Amino acid sequence: MSRFVYTVREVKGDVRSGVIEAADEQLAIQNLQNSGYLILSIQPESGKTSGIRRTFRGGRVKGRDMGFLAEQLATLLKGGVPLVRSLSLLADQVESRALAGALSSVAKEVASGSALYKALGKHPMVFSNLWVSLTESGELSGRLPDVLRQIGSYIQEREELKSKLATALIYPAILSCVSLGVLTFFIVRIVPTFAEVFQNFNMKLPPLTSFVVNTSTWLKDHFFLAAAMIIGGVVLVRVYSTTEGGRENFSRLELKVPIFGNFIRNIYLERFLTTMTAMVQSGVSMLYGLSVLEGLFEDNVLFQKGLHSARNDIASGKPLSVSFQRTRLFPSLIIEMMLMGEESGKLADILETLAKFYRERVEQFTRRLSAVIDPILVVFVGAVVAVIVMSIFLPIFQLTQIG
Repeated sequence: MSRFVYTVREVKGDVRSGVIEAADEQLAIQNLQNSGYLILSIQPESGKTSGIRRTFRGGRVKGRDMGFLAEQLATLLKGGVPLVRSLSLLADQVESRALAGALSSVAKEVASGSALYKALGKHPMVFSNLWVSLTESGELSGRLPDVLRQIGSYIQEREELKSKLATALIYPAILSCVSLGVLTFFIVRIVPTFAEVFQNFNMKLPPLTSFVVNTSTWLKDHFFLAAAMIIGGVVLVRVYSTTEGGRENFSRLELKVPIFGNFIRNIYLERFLTTMTAMVQSGVSMLYGLSVLEGLFEDNVLFQKGLHSARNDIASGKPLSVSFQRTRLFPSLIIEMMLMGEESGKLADILETLAKFYRERVEQFTRRLSAVIDPILVVFVGAVVAVIVMSIFLPIFQLTQIG
């Protein structure tokens, strides 16, 4: 028997950790799920089997593969193909080995009489809690093909947004790295060469030239110290960000960064609205849906705590709009629209409209960012290079006058 350390969310929404004994990790997962827990993470107690903590977010399989699975499974079921046969066919078609193995196992579980959502829940590294909860609602309501199409559309929208963000940021990142390399070459190789020339003339250097030369000399003589200081600073920041206070401070900081803070907030709001739309349309209960959403906001503890607080308020009988207003994280537009959705009984349509609105805001900022950040970087790097070149040419002009 092996011992596994786990973190789970109880039915009431409380998160707790503990240790469980089981023959293997898969059996430990199954025992926790049979007890009604929503598993957040699990790992061997010694940590020697795998040095990586297993967090259940469906990250081992690419999003496009999961979207393909949802769309194709919905098509096969709509066409009258039995569920077990559909799963077996898709297991042979998908490119991901992890997904193919999981589908084969799910097909065997379903063939032996298990519900689909329970079979999916036994593979938390492939199928996220969102997948399992939406599939469960589809099975219970008899609308499994429709719910699978909603899952496919949801994944496709998420992947498209990720692709646009990556496209907008990858070129500035490459340009920044190349620019940093060029500036380092100037400071470490070019400036010292001219500094030796100026030193041979025993001339008094202009303040700008002295500053650039002294900076270049220090970096050249203390390169490893500077590198160690940078690496040490990064490590300290990473360690601090893992503490509870650090996570909360960084979560608050990223929402207040000039220009980008509002953009990051809109990304979180779009994620919340898109996911909540999919869950409400699929018939998932609001309380359980918020529990699943908490797991999707592990990268921002403020939103995670806000959703937990809203969930407790809703459980105590408060209206949806009031519960979210009390978190102070959601703008008045969302609160007012939620109130309208509650009163009209069209909450799903309202959430879908809001999700499209914030998705367009994110995409609009992305387009502007890609159009503006490139010239800004070029001008910045050009200005730094101009300062370095000017610092070199000022003494040369003096030498010309002396000559």
